[in-house]
Amino acid sequence: MRISINGHKFVVKTMITSKDKSNGMMNKTFTSNNQGMLFLMDKDDHYFWMKNCVIPLDIIFIDENTITKIHHNCKPCKGNDCPNYSGYGDMILEINGGVCKELKIKEGDQINF
Repeated sequence: MRISINGHKFVVKTMITSKDKSNGMMNKTFTSNNQGMLFLMDKDDHYFWMKNCVIPLDIIFIDENTITKIHHNCKPCKGNDCPNYSGYGDMILEINGGVCKELKIKEGDQINF
């Protein structure tokens, strides 16, 4: 799937199943800054963590195509006491850490499909 934020295009893998959502970016990397992982969720408060991730990520919470919260450059975590990153919405986008600041993506921006 392809999405756009402020004219910046991303190719994203859609995470729909419970297994896909729970595994997320564990032990995975992106090969470029225009790749991402889009989690389709029920509209609610959600909590993500970085357990067994190998690269820093920007975690973007989206509700009705509007960015509601961004956690910038979240660091990988190997233990069981990893920090939680929370937000509200019906989708969560993960991209390489630092890309939001580099591209000036901010809360309130729109996601286009």
